[in-house]
Amino acid sequence: MRSNTFPENLSQNKGLSIRIVSPEFGHIAPESAAQYGPAQRLPYYFFLLVLYGSSQEIIDRETIEVGKNELFFALPHQIRQLARSGNGADYYKLGFDDDCLSRLPRKFPFLLNPLNQQKISFPPDAALRLCNTFKTLNDLLRTADTDPELILAYLNSLLTEINAAYFIMHKKQTIGSLDKFLGFKLFVEDHLTDQPAITEIAEKLALSTDCLYRIVKQHSGVSPKEFITDRLIIEARRRMYNNQHTSVKELAFELGFNDPGYFSRLFKKVTGKTVASFYQDLSL
Repeated sequence: MRSNTFPENLSQNKGLSIRIVSPEFGHIAPESAAQYGPAQRLPYYFFLLVLYGSSQEIIDRETIEVGKNELFFALPHQIRQLARSGNGADYYKLGFDDDCLSRLPRKFPFLLNPLNQQKISFPPDAALRLCNTFKTLNDLLRTADTDPELILAYLNSLLTEINAAYFIMHKKQTIGSLDKFLGFKLFVEDHLTDQPAITEIAEKLALSTDCLYRIVKQHSGVSPKEFITDRLIIEARRRMYNNQHTSVKELAFELGFNDPGYFSRLFKKVTGKTVASFYQDLSL
């Protein structure tokens, strides 16, 4: 289980770390919101369902437009900036931590984001079901002493609906192939700064390197090596945002690079910017 901490005093339930926000409920005071700044490294899972209108979400410096009957989600450790626009005329936001997730009766593969998409569109019937579940959670969390098991039951229903929608466009893909990709992605997350060799990962997943290449390419559009490189650069950006005083040398070693010069060249190749210029942009 990941060691995330839900922000202190943010939970709306005595037994769970969870909070919901809708146009008329759950907003924190402006002075409390100010302490989080214009951007935050998420310590919890975040969801935004737009029912009417639109919102512009920025996650790991990527801008995502969210419209009617669309859901945006973000995962722990991602950098989320405050939306440049409103959250639509009608919406629900939801945040909860790993403790909530661990108490649910099943796993939800979409939370590994194997398809690298953080926005899901829902047809009207599914959007209505999702809206009703969010509304029930909204009602339950109005009372701090609501039985946590009741909240978890509806949270489980909500994530089940989202998980099904996430994979619906890819249901023709073989389950075995997707399972292997999930295994690859989880292994990379767990050993990212060790920078495991592709042959080592293939061996752990009982695959040939050629087979692993085909599976990762199918589900991500890039090779296993490119996938790991991209993930390392994303992690570098997150750490640079979180600690703007870390030197290039320190950052390189933290990420498993023995040669800071190579890390600097790789960073510029992937991002188009030097580490120094990236730090400069953060300070603006």
